[in-house]
Amino acid sequence: MIVFNLACAQHHHFDGWFRSSDDFAQQAGKDMIACPLCGDTEIAKLLSAPRINRGIAATGEITAAATAPSSEITKTGEHPMAPGHQDVVGAPTIPGLQAHMLKQFKQFVLTNTENVGSDFAETARKMHYGEEQHRNIRGRVSREESQALREEGIETVGLPPGVFIDEGVQ
Repeated sequence: MIVFNLACAQHHHFDGWFRSSDDFAQQAGKDMIACPLCGDTEIAKLLSAPRINRGIAATGEITAAATAPSSEITKTGEHPMAPGHQDVVGAPTIPGLQAHMLKQFKQFVLTNTENVGSDFAETARKMHYGEEQHRNIRGRVSREESQALREEGIETVGLPPGVFIDEGVQ
């Protein structure tokens, strides 16, 4: 199966799954593909992001990287990212991919937020009420503080326990 990013003439975006590119062309030519939002049958394929293959060594460390189109299908007809798939050289296992994505998420948060530690609730309130400049912050709050912030209309995002244990932030 191939997944295409599609859009109708009204610029509604959606995905479509097809056996092949020819199958998409045939269905589109017969107006068999319709936008799920407005029903428009004037459908166009959009650019798709490449899929990244990452070699995972026995230690779980990334050893190499290569790119391939997201529509790449193996000789067995199985998508290389299918759970448990091991026939494609360099294709990550699902646990290896999850570990890599968690590492990237941690790095993104650490790079793009300021650690205010236990002053999180106080700093969030000051930003909310215009006493401090708005910025991305991270820190610690108790369940009670988190609930109080929510009741004041201050939106926060809690992270799973242990995600930032190494960096001293949860």
